[in-house]
Amino acid sequence: MNECYQPIKGKIERIIDETPNIKTFVIRPQTPIKFLAGQFIELTLPGVGEAPFTPSSSPHVEDTLEVTIMRAGVVTNLLHATTVGATVGIRGPFGKSYPMDKFFGKEIQLIGGGVGMAPLRSLLLALMAEVNKFKRVVLKYGAKTPADIVYKGQFKEWRKMKGLEISSCVDSAKLCDNWDDKVGVVTCLLEDSVKEKEDKSSTIAVVCGPPIMMKFATLKLLEQNHKPENIYLSMEKNMSCGLGKCGHCAVGQYFVCKDGPVFTYAQLKDHPELWT
Repeated sequence: MNECYQPIKGKIERIIDETPNIKTFVIRPQTPIKFLAGQFIELTLPGVGEAPFTPSSSPHVEDTLEVTIMRAGVVTNLLHATTVGATVGIRGPFGKSYPMDKFFGKEIQLIGGGVGMAPLRSLLLALMAEVNKFKRVVLKYGAKTPADIVYKGQFKEWRKMKGLEISSCVDSAKLCDNWDDKVGVVTCLLEDSVKEKEDKSSTIAVVCGPPIMMKFATLKLLEQNHKPENIYLSMEKNMSCGLGKCGHCAVGQYFVCKDGPVFTYAQLKDHPELWT
């Protein structure tokens, strides 16, 4: 049977509670899986179904795979109910990755919201493995509340990394007494980036999060003179089969699963259904 249709078995080795509705699953595939940051897999729960997820782990690690999943539907609810030792299936990887070779020598801004930090984590780990090849690496991340921040413990370690700058915000910190960062939506972090119009031709911006967050972050980047071809969007819009066969993820002439999920804004900007 064709490899793209036949999942390989994997065993859940660890489950990490990230937030009240987000968990990270550490999976050991029967056969090592090679993927590039930005590509996705289809994760199968035997007898139930499958769903597409972008790995959140480093592409340099092949013996285990980490997938960070928000509880949002039938498959994800049942995945959240699984325990360590459970067997899952993995198809892939599929789709196009971030073009790392185009990033070398440039400033990289990663802008994430909520569980959108999952795909960005994989890219961040790939960038930090070669951090000297980039002019600057900046991570800007926002969540609804401090309790909704994914990778809380890892953020503490990332802030210690040489060559990485981090800023974060939450929509509301009313129930948290020790929140020291900004309060506001993600675009408030972009306000600090540019105080006046300047040349952003050597800056790459990568945006991942809920559609409404991606829309307004992209508009703010354009306002700040970022070029549409240098704004990368990590899209997971209605993906299903992973092979461009079912048509659920069509955006204009593109299939998100086959032609993406990594796109530049220049590719998608003329499609009115982009943010819906």
